[in-house]
Amino acid sequence: MSKIGEGTNPQSQEKRDLLVLLERAQSRSGYLSKRTIAELAESLGLSIGEVYGVASFYSFLSIKPQGRNVIRICKSLPCYLKNAQTIIEGVRKEIGINPGETTADGRFSFELTNCIGACDKAPAMMVNDDVHGDLTPKKISKILQAYK
Repeated sequence: MSKIGEGTNPQSQEKRDLLVLLERAQSRSGYLSKRTIAELAESLGLSIGEVYGVASFYSFLSIKPQGRNVIRICKSLPCYLKNAQTIIEGVRKEIGINPGETTADGRFSFELTNCIGACDKAPAMMVNDDVHGDLTPKKISKILQAYK
Protein backbone atom coordinates (compact mmCIF):
# COMPACT_ATOMS: atom_id res chain seq x y z
CA MET A 1 0.00 0.00 0.00
CA SER A 2 1.44 3.39 -0.95
CA LYS A 3 1.41 6.47 1.20
CA ILE A 4 -0.13 9.74 0.09
CA GLY A 5 2.46 11.82 -1.67
CA GLU A 6 4.85 8.92 -2.16
CA GLY A 7 6.56 9.07 -5.52
CA THR A 8 5.93 12.79 -5.97
CA ASN A 9 8.55 15.49 -5.94
CA PRO A 10 8.58 16.92 -2.43
CA GLN A 11 8.31 20.69 -2.31
CA SER A 12 11.05 22.51 -0.50
CA GLN A 13 10.17 24.51 2.58
CA GLU A 14 10.97 27.67 0.59
CA LYS A 15 8.38 26.86 -2.07
CA ARG A 16 5.71 26.26 0.54
CA ASP A 17 6.63 29.53 2.17
CA LEU A 18 6.72 31.65 -0.98
CA LEU A 19 3.94 33.90 0.26
CA VAL A 20 5.72 34.44 3.58
CA LEU A 21 8.97 35.23 1.76
CA LEU A 22 7.17 37.71 -0.49
CA GLU A 23 5.60 39.42 2.53
CA ARG A 24 9.00 39.70 4.22
CA ALA A 25 10.61 41.13 1.10
CA GLN A 26 7.81 43.67 0.75
CA SER A 27 8.12 44.73 4.39
CA ARG A 28 11.78 45.60 3.79
CA SER A 29 11.27 47.80 0.72
CA GLY A 30 7.56 48.63 0.62
CA TYR A 31 6.91 46.70 -2.60
CA LEU A 32 8.18 43.80 -4.69
CA SER A 33 10.54 45.06 -7.36
CA LYS A 34 11.37 43.12 -10.52
CA ARG A 35 14.80 42.48 -9.07
CA THR A 36 13.36 41.10 -5.82
CA ILE A 37 11.01 38.81 -7.73
CA ALA A 38 13.85 37.56 -9.92
CA GLU A 39 16.12 36.94 -6.92
CA LEU A 40 13.40 35.03 -5.07
CA ALA A 41 12.65 32.96 -8.17
CA GLU A 42 16.30 32.03 -8.58
CA SER A 43 16.80 31.19 -4.92
CA LEU A 44 13.71 28.96 -4.88
CA GLY A 45 14.27 27.31 -8.25
CA LEU A 46 11.02 28.78 -9.61
CA SER A 47 10.39 30.72 -12.77
CA ILE A 48 10.02 34.48 -12.56
CA GLY A 49 6.49 34.00 -13.89
CA GLU A 50 5.55 31.72 -11.01
CA VAL A 51 6.78 34.18 -8.40
CA TYR A 52 5.27 37.16 -10.25
CA GLY A 53 1.95 35.30 -10.47
CA VAL A 54 1.77 34.94 -6.70
CA ALA A 55 3.03 38.49 -6.09
CA SER A 56 0.44 40.02 -8.41
CA PHE A 57 -2.46 37.81 -7.30
CA TYR A 58 -2.68 38.82 -3.65
CA SER A 59 -4.06 42.30 -3.03
CA PHE A 60 -1.90 42.83 0.06
CA LEU A 61 1.25 42.46 -2.02
CA SER A 62 2.35 45.20 -4.38
CA ILE A 63 4.55 45.07 -7.45
CA LYS A 64 4.78 48.86 -7.61
CA PRO A 65 6.00 51.41 -5.06
CA GLN A 66 3.40 52.40 -2.48
CA GLY A 67 2.82 55.53 -0.43
CA ARG A 68 3.79 55.74 3.23
CA ASN A 69 0.21 54.90 4.13
CA VAL A 70 -1.79 52.36 2.16
CA ILE A 71 -5.56 52.74 2.30
CA ARG A 72 -7.47 49.57 1.46
CA ILE A 73 -11.22 49.70 1.19
CA CYS A 74 -13.14 46.48 1.33
CA LYS A 75 -15.30 45.86 -1.73
CA SER A 76 -16.80 42.55 -0.57
CA LEU A 77 -20.54 42.02 -0.36
CA PRO A 78 -21.12 43.03 3.30
CA CYS A 79 -19.34 46.35 2.77
CA TYR A 80 -20.97 46.85 -0.63
CA LEU A 81 -24.41 46.37 0.92
CA LYS A 82 -23.55 48.94 3.58
CA ASN A 83 -22.60 51.63 1.03
CA ALA A 84 -18.90 51.02 0.51
CA GLN A 85 -19.17 53.09 -2.68
CA THR A 86 -19.93 56.16 -0.55
CA ILE A 87 -16.76 55.48 1.44
CA ILE A 88 -14.71 55.02 -1.73
CA GLU A 89 -15.99 58.35 -3.01
CA GLY A 90 -15.25 59.98 0.35
CA VAL A 91 -11.64 58.80 0.34
CA ARG A 92 -11.25 59.81 -3.30
CA LYS A 93 -12.51 63.30 -2.46
CA GLU A 94 -10.38 63.57 0.70
CA ILE A 95 -7.02 62.60 -0.85
CA GLY A 96 -7.63 63.50 -4.50
CA ILE A 97 -6.73 60.19 -6.14
CA ASN A 98 -8.53 57.16 -7.51
CA PRO A 99 -8.11 53.55 -6.43
CA GLY A 100 -4.84 52.17 -7.77
CA GLU A 101 -3.03 55.49 -7.46
CA THR A 102 -0.57 57.14 -5.07
CA THR A 103 -0.62 60.80 -4.08
CA ALA A 104 2.10 63.00 -5.61
CA ASP A 105 3.63 63.59 -2.17
CA GLY A 106 3.82 59.83 -1.50
CA ARG A 107 1.66 60.12 1.59
CA PHE A 108 -1.12 57.74 0.48
CA SER A 109 -1.77 54.87 -1.86
CA PHE A 110 -5.41 53.95 -2.40
CA GLU A 111 -6.47 50.35 -3.13
CA LEU A 112 -9.69 48.37 -3.31
CA THR A 113 -9.47 44.86 -1.94
CA ASN A 114 -11.61 41.90 -1.13
CA CYS A 115 -12.46 41.01 2.42
CA ILE A 116 -10.29 42.51 5.14
CA GLY A 117 -11.95 40.44 7.86
CA ALA A 118 -14.06 43.25 9.28
CA CYS A 119 -17.50 42.28 8.00
CA ASP A 120 -19.02 43.01 11.40
CA LYS A 121 -17.81 46.62 11.05
CA ALA A 122 -18.91 47.20 7.44
CA PRO A 123 -18.25 49.40 5.63
CA ALA A 124 -14.60 49.10 6.57
CA MET A 125 -11.14 50.11 5.43
CA MET A 126 -7.58 49.53 6.51
CA VAL A 127 -4.87 52.14 6.68
CA ASN A 128 -1.63 50.21 6.87
CA ASP A 129 -2.45 47.53 9.48
CA ASP A 130 -5.16 49.54 11.26
CA VAL A 131 -8.80 48.55 10.65
CA HIS A 132 -11.43 51.29 10.70
CA GLY A 133 -15.06 50.23 10.61
CA ASP A 134 -18.60 51.54 10.68
CA LEU A 135 -17.37 54.27 8.35
CA THR A 136 -19.23 57.35 7.28
CA PRO A 137 -17.96 60.09 4.97
CA LYS A 138 -17.57 62.36 8.00
CA LYS A 139 -15.26 59.87 9.78
CA ILE A 140 -12.89 59.57 6.80
CA SER A 141 -11.29 63.00 7.11
CA LYS A 142 -10.61 62.59 10.81
CA ILE A 143 -9.14 59.10 10.32
CA LEU A 144 -6.85 60.12 7.47
CA GLN A 145 -5.54 63.22 9.27
CA ALA A 146 -3.92 60.90 11.82
CA TYR A 147 -1.64 59.43 9.12
CA LYS A 148 1.06 61.96 8.32
